[in-house]
Amino acid sequence: MRFVDSLKVSEEPRYLYGLSLAEYQATRYTVAKDEAFGSVMDGLGIPYRRVMKLLDISKGMFNDRRWRFGDRYWVFRKLDTSSIADYFVYEATPTEYVIFHLQDSLSVKKITRPTHVSERSVSGVIESSLYETLSGKNVSPAIAVGLSEVYAWTIDFFRIQKGDRFEVIFEERYVDDTLFVGTGRILGARFVHLGQEFYSFHFEDKNSGIRDFYSEKGEGLKRMFLKAPVEFARITSRYSKNRFHPVQKRWKAHLGTDYAAPKGTPILATASGVVVSSAYTRANGNYVKIRHNGTYTTQYLHMTRRAKGMRKGIYVEQGQVIGYVGATGLATGPHVCYRFWKNGKQVDPRKEPLKRTEPLPRNLWKDFEAQIEPVKRRLDSIAKS
Repeated sequence: MRFVDSLKVSEEPRYLYGLSLAEYQATRYTVAKDEAFGSVMDGLGIPYRRVMKLLDISKGMFNDRRWRFGDRYWVFRKLDTSSIADYFVYEATPTEYVIFHLQDSLSVKKITRPTHVSERSVSGVIESSLYETLSGKNVSPAIAVGLSEVYAWTIDFFRIQKGDRFEVIFEERYVDDTLFVGTGRILGARFVHLGQEFYSFHFEDKNSGIRDFYSEKGEGLKRMFLKAPVEFARITSRYSKNRFHPVQKRWKAHLGTDYAAPKGTPILATASGVVVSSAYTRANGNYVKIRHNGTYTTQYLHMTRRAKGMRKGIYVEQGQVIGYVGATGLATGPHVCYRFWKNGKQVDPRKEPLKRTEPLPRNLWKDFEAQIEPVKRRLDSIAKS
């Protein structure tokens, strides 16, 4: 048992856990390392049989095996007989506590504190990372995680730039207006990355069961890759762990998919992302490599030329032309070799279960616009301030 502090009666009677501080002295403790519930009760002078009775009637409300080192509890003693412990209160969670009446007729009650939700707006400019920027504003790490999930398909949070900025509106839960107990939903956000503006809005419709994040245009933010980087092409060589190379004349792994198409056919980015490499090598020829988020990266090989302005660090949209079909590097004819990485490992994109959020149905546009309008207005107001 480790003593923390005590509360004494003030001029005006106050209450703690429903017990009057005009009648009781309340002392707070924390659970010591390897300290058992029974030993605490023994230290308070509660006989073993009464402890076993308390544990029996508290089943479903309290488990003495689950309390942990550092947990808080309070002991209430009557002011006129301060040596006798009358009530014991264990703070199970910030929103729940269990109150034991230790004298006379034993009783145990579990109380859930009412919580209320308030909305909070935060803005910031990235100096090092989103997590550190939010932490510096006393915002729960859960919001940084939430934002990275919302924008997983539009912003690569491993490569956000110094000077990128954001505005976010989210919910926080409190007990008694002052005790923070957690975050709720992210209602809306605006993120400026590489000079481009990305909005996201939480929308839900109970009738259809839809509940997700959408852009200001009602577009789903979870994007699926295009099925192929070129239109009207045919596959001439699939992803394989063992293929006979037509140029090197030997068996080796072919960790890509070859799409044959006429020379000069536009090659498209299969998903939005940031170009991490745009160069020429003897084997790959002209190529472009794009990082889409923290999970996926794609590469496009053997281009006759790369699209104008295609350089490292630029942001490209899904479907944007990034180059043109050719036969540079180790190639026997015009085609694009499409390579696909997941968590740093090359995989077959045609076997990946890639999900997406569909655009909102037309019949929900009116409700969507009405729901996001005040949120967008607040985000824009924060951005201008």
